[in-house]
Amino acid sequence: MTAISETITTAPTRRDWLGLGALAAGLGMIVLDGTIVGVALPAMVADLPLTLSDAQWVGSLYAAVLAALLLSAGRLADRWGRKRLFLVGIVVFMLGSLWAATASGAGSLIAARAGQAIGAAMIMPSTLSTVNATFRGKYRAAAFGVWGAVISGAAAVGPLAGGALTQYASWPWIFLVNLPLGTLVFVAAIFTVRETKDPLVGGRGGDVLGAVFSAIGFAALVFVVIEGPDLGWWRPHEDFEVFGLIWPTTAPVSLVVPLAVVAAFGIAGFLVWERRRARRGRPVLLDLTLFRLPTFRWGNLTAGTIAVGEFAIVFVLPLCLVNALGFDAMGAGLVLAAMALGAFVSGALARHLAQRLGAPGVVIAGLALEIVGIAWLVTVVGPGSGGWTLAIPLIVYGLGLGLASAQLTGTVLRDVPVAQSGQGSATQSTVRQVGSALGTALAGAALSITLAVTLPAAVSDAGLSGARVDSAVAATRSSAGATISALRAQHGGAIVDALSAGFTDATRVALLVAGVFLVLGLIGALRVRAVARHPALSHP
Repeated sequence: MTAISETITTAPTRRDWLGLGALAAGLGMIVLDGTIVGVALPAMVADLPLTLSDAQWVGSLYAAVLAALLLSAGRLADRWGRKRLFLVGIVVFMLGSLWAATASGAGSLIAARAGQAIGAAMIMPSTLSTVNATFRGKYRAAAFGVWGAVISGAAAVGPLAGGALTQYASWPWIFLVNLPLGTLVFVAAIFTVRETKDPLVGGRGGDVLGAVFSAIGFAALVFVVIEGPDLGWWRPHEDFEVFGLIWPTTAPVSLVVPLAVVAAFGIAGFLVWERRRARRGRPVLLDLTLFRLPTFRWGNLTAGTIAVGEFAIVFVLPLCLVNALGFDAMGAGLVLAAMALGAFVSGALARHLAQRLGAPGVVIAGLALEIVGIAWLVTVVGPGSGGWTLAIPLIVYGLGLGLASAQLTGTVLRDVPVAQSGQGSATQSTVRQVGSALGTALAGAALSITLAVTLPAAVSDAGLSGARVDSAVAATRSSAGATISALRAQHGGAIVDALSAGFTDATRVALLVAGVFLVLGLIGALRVRAVARHPALSHP
């Protein structure tokens, strides 16, 4: 095994650069899986079928399990070997993909997505921490530039691949594509990726209770946000059943209330427990002293708010394109590919801009473009919106996304000691995954709450009423808009136009929610630049 210290002072070898490609391809496979699922989600909603809550869980459970396991996986990677855990994660992810492809209902699909997330939780911190440990100095900026370009490229392929596979084959193929990809990544990593570890953690025991606290806290938090609109934030609106156990509508409070308490105690308990173990000199999942690093602290806050905004957009837009606007899967994929194409182009240029503006400056420029793109999109989304009308603001948004993503990663990890790369990478990944889960959940909540207002208003404005109309309104809300597609295929008419108008109105609100978090991310990025230039500013 090549010593970590050697990679700090020596230039990376040809094998190291090839290993970077294998690692980036592994993470790119996860990104590809996320963007493919987004485009194919309307087809899953109609075929299995899924409710709006089910659709949220298909995306959010994946992110929730990732958030719950990343810290544990990052520490395990430091201890057991980052390459080794990466390879195991690839295998687990492939098995989860095969399970998802053969799912016959909402329950099996959601469970399979959890299986994929377990594999992804092993892959993510292993890849970032290996890159952080292998590439230092001037080579580090180049490595993260390549990293960002590859990830953006995977995002660009995802919508097109998802649209093509869903339309010309069937949605299970969006998961089956991970089998050949995973095999290639596995073989390449065996021969090119060097093993790295944290020499300080060997033989010192594990932080089992910390893992339990973090898993329970983060998972409960995501559940609360996803199910709150349907189950009720205080009083129960409907029964909740799982594994034969029922939380009834006659209960004094909604299930969301005790789970919110569990989330608060879980996360607080995790932080208290980690601080206590660290004071006693025992190994921890998360070294809280990392947050004394200004770039790490502010960078993670920025990454979390950006992820909320970005994943809210990814969740809402495919549903609107296919169900409300009548695009087929391939057409929706082409529109969303405009966003990813912009990210691919700017991701490749980001490292060159970083030499002139600095990495934090590139993040700020990227977020500004994302905000402009979303504001533009909000003004043009509506019944009858054409593909180019939506694609152009998405290109602007994608340009910003590509600039911000890779450079923010490098900035957050800039001052993290090499030996703690696993913890630092896992923390950043956890923050982003919590943000992505909350983004999907908040977008779904905003969409659901707003649909309760915009759909009745739209049918009323169209002069439509009666039991059948009321039924169509309720079905549209619960099915995430799939009812509109079904009605359009049957006969179309005024009811379809009215429901489409109501759905696009709600989509604009959900996009505005995403935009608010991007603005918060921009404020955080400004702070990151300030502390990167003058670390003393982080101390009051």
